[in-house]
Amino acid sequence: MRLPAVSGITPVSLDSVERTTAELHAHMARLRGPDAARDLGLEAAAVQSAEIAHEQKAGLLALVQHRDADPALLIAGIVPVDGPLDESAAAGLGHFVADRTPGIREVSSARTGRGYPVVIVERIGLSGAQLQAVVLDPDRPRAAVFTLHSPGGRGWLEVAALAGTLVAGVDLTPAEPRATVRR
Repeated sequence: MRLPAVSGITPVSLDSVERTTAELHAHMARLRGPDAARDLGLEAAAVQSAEIAHEQKAGLLALVQHRDADPALLIAGIVPVDGPLDESAAAGLGHFVADRTPGIREVSSARTGRGYPVVIVERIGLSGAQLQAVVLDPDRPRAAVFTLHSPGGRGWLEVAALAGTLVAGVDLTPAEPRATVRR
């Protein structure tokens, strides 16, 4: 999976849980100011996200920031799936999620900039706002799953738009093997 660089999305290292947590805390310390109390939920979410990212072998953990919004956390990774992944699979996934998940505010489907089908699920509740985007790979039995979480929820549309820009540019084609240079 290749992702575009998006201003406002700062990836952190996934070398170890400790390093991931330390980098997230460093980024959050930089953000702290007079509104530090609002960051308590983000700090707890950061520690949880670091642990989850490593448990699930995520390919991305990032802090998403916009000047008019509370910071949010983004986790992304590739998951294997069964069956063909086309428009009907996207529609079926959207209906399944909408029918079986409490608190869902909106389920929609679209296509990324590269034409991959994507199902987008938004949930807003007491624990903040969450958006999941599942990008289906029609050429392989897998999907890229992006989860954005804002514990505070202020400026949700702004951080969701940044995450949307990242998802729209995802490239699921296999990476070309690097050429070996012999001396």
